[in-house]
Amino acid sequence: MPLAPPEMPSPRQAATDRTPYPAALKLRLIKSLRCTLRYEKEAWTRGSQAVAGVDEAGRGCLFGPVVAAAVILDPADRIRGLRDSKLLPEEERERLAAHIRARALGWAYAAVDAAEIDRINILQASRVAMLNAVLLLQPAPDFLLVDAVRLDHPCEQRAIIHGDALSASIAAASIIAKVERDRMMREFDVTYPQYALASNKGYGTRAHRAALLEFGPTPLHRMTFAPVRYSQEEFAFSDDAEDLLADGVADDMVGEFDPRFSA
Repeated sequence: MPLAPPEMPSPRQAATDRTPYPAALKLRLIKSLRCTLRYEKEAWTRGSQAVAGVDEAGRGCLFGPVVAAAVILDPADRIRGLRDSKLLPEEERERLAAHIRARALGWAYAAVDAAEIDRINILQASRVAMLNAVLLLQPAPDFLLVDAVRLDHPCEQRAIIHGDALSASIAAASIIAKVERDRMMREFDVTYPQYALASNKGYGTRAHRAALLEFGPTPLHRMTFAPVRYSQEEFAFSDDAEDLLADGVADDMVGEFDPRFSA
């Protein structure tokens, strides 16, 4: 007796059963975390006067620099609404960035360009950008709160996993880094309009990858990143990842979990 063909799931069931893209899982996690001054208060209690949060933006991009920022918040002037820049719409990021610049005790940002990223790899380039942002800070910090990594700096420091979702100072740095990098992408968009950099900010959206296939990479693309290096080949791409990028919330999460977006 022949076996009956398996019952095909409905489109709704198929969508429900689809395994979430890792970036989507991480986004759910960081949304559940509370961004507070807990780590800053611990450092202040131990006598630190200038606690700097440090973070970067643009690690998962195909185009342009990685940008880092360092921010020293004023303990006497709390800026409300600080949270991971990935969770904030662009208008809110811009509003908060203006408050940070005006009210923080100190802030600075630094960038490492695509050529250097290709030479030393994206992780090391991110660390260089973060260290340079710290070195530009005035006043000089006496304690560092860094998102996920340690820096080659003599200052006492603490690396915090998901720091931009947990520490207000790191969140402030993530906002400054993201806003400054987005500004750079809008400026580059004038020179390279075919890549739609003003909208995709250099991330590997379908439109950006299609432009790579049609026009090839520019001198500011990261040639060691697989979608750029093999820009004459098509790459499969998760719909979940595309949605995150289009919404402007994926930031570096796609680069963190997808080796096609890594050096």
